[in-house]
Amino acid sequence: MQTISRTLIGSVLTLSVGLTGCAGMGESLQSGFMYKNIAVADGSAAAGEGSNVLFKGSPLMLSGAAIKTGDSLRDVKVAQTDLSLVNIVHTKGEGKVRIISVVPSLDTPVCEQQTHHLSEKNKGLDKMIELITVSIDTPFAQQRFAQEAKIENVTFLSDYRGGDFGKTYGLFVQDLHILARAVMVVDKDNIVRHLQITPELTHLPDMEEAFQVARSLITAS
Repeated sequence: MQTISRTLIGSVLTLSVGLTGCAGMGESLQSGFMYKNIAVADGSAAAGEGSNVLFKGSPLMLSGAAIKTGDSLRDVKVAQTDLSLVNIVHTKGEGKVRIISVVPSLDTPVCEQQTHHLSEKNKGLDKMIELITVSIDTPFAQQRFAQEAKIENVTFLSDYRGGDFGKTYGLFVQDLHILARAVMVVDKDNIVRHLQITPELTHLPDMEEAFQVARSLITAS
């Protein structure tokens, strides 16, 4: 068991180092966060059993039941920062458009930038919809990240208990016990209207496209 744990920890540390090394310096906003020049993914991988994502070109298999555009949001419980559980379908933004940003770990620069982008570059969407970040980090780590990053307009939800969210949506990277990187836009009726799973873990999803889809759904309603 100790050997498995050491192997898992080593794999996650390798992933973190790999994600750290893929960016150069970029812009800075008032928050003080320095945006780096990280590649934005072109296209999307598929979710679920039999699909994979890449880490620096090496495939990692996904597990769980595949989610796709047009599907309804699926019932699964995730932990809030106070450790209480909430069904992802019934978060505080239920009945509104929601953007769900999924990251492997907030402790890596790519995930950090994805979350800052969600929070800081949504151009007022946060006043009309719910912004959600899901990761496998513990609720304590998520709370610390939000406080240090001064992010107050994002709901942080943790899949640390067993990866149930990842498995329910086909986004669980079993070998590393992390989530694939993704963004989905859900309409007021809980239908997934946009889904992008980055084919390469070190690339960002196209957050601007997700924002555009969310705006179009607000306008249509």
